[in-house]
Amino acid sequence: MRTRFHSILLVVIVVLICSCTQKKPPALVFQSDFGLKDGAVSAMKGVAIGVSPDLGLYDLTHEIPAFNIWEAAYRLEQTAPYWPAGTVFVSVVDPGVGTSRKSVVMRSNSGHYFVTPDNGTLTLVAKSLGISEVREIDEAINRRQQSGQSYTFHGRDVYAYTGARLAAGIIRFEEVGKRLPDSVISIPFQQAIKNADTLSGMVPVLDVQYGNIWTNIPQSLLSSLSIHPGDSVLVRINHRDSTVFQQRIPFVHTFGDVPESRPMAYLNSLMQFSLAINMGNFANTYGIQSGPDWVVKISRP
Repeated sequence: MRTRFHSILLVVIVVLICSCTQKKPPALVFQSDFGLKDGAVSAMKGVAIGVSPDLGLYDLTHEIPAFNIWEAAYRLEQTAPYWPAGTVFVSVVDPGVGTSRKSVVMRSNSGHYFVTPDNGTLTLVAKSLGISEVREIDEAINRRQQSGQSYTFHGRDVYAYTGARLAAGIIRFEEVGKRLPDSVISIPFQQAIKNADTLSGMVPVLDVQYGNIWTNIPQSLLSSLSIHPGDSVLVRINHRDSTVFQQRIPFVHTFGDVPESRPMAYLNSLMQFSLAINMGNFANTYGIQSGPDWVVKISRP
């Protein structure tokens, strides 16, 4: 009897060890401009769970402004480096759904996978993380069954389905589809540069909850002009050919370093030059928006 008990106990222990050491599939992270007012996001997740109930499903955001491919590109770059290698991102901001734009999966040099239309969404992660390989999704294989007559919801029928199959290990990356050249559609934008005593960059995105202005100008460029907290900087923001904002403001560590309702410059959480009003909304106050046609110039007064 004791021997039988020990045998059962041993089996239980082995099962527990195997279950604890079993490798979990990579995370599947969703981004879209769908919002959460209807069932679109839930439908994509339902497709993914239908592929494999073991998948871990997470949201990057579903509040990308409608059709704003640039902001989708920025949010991917802002977020992806903090996820482990192997993570699969499904990004669906797709105003060209059903047209001839390609559906692709890009594997970055960092080991992340991005499932998305090739419409500019990969602009920034391709540059910052590097392109390891790009494959076009073969919809004859990697498309939800009985969805061939649906032309307007590839997020559900193609991207969520393919991303889930890839994350679950049902297909290897090589089985996504044919290999494409190691390049993607890229949206032109003002990269952060130094020209003599002036730094130039752009407003890629707003800190939307608070109205702060984020730029793509890194701390290293500020240091090259010997701009440090405690200094003042001359900031000019142009939209196309018009100057929307020009003012000398203090460059500080944090919001409480200036009185309430006063403008300030600081480094955001990505260590990039940013603008805010303490306890206020800089974007609304000065009529600033974001995107490739919003250019920022910084110099010492």
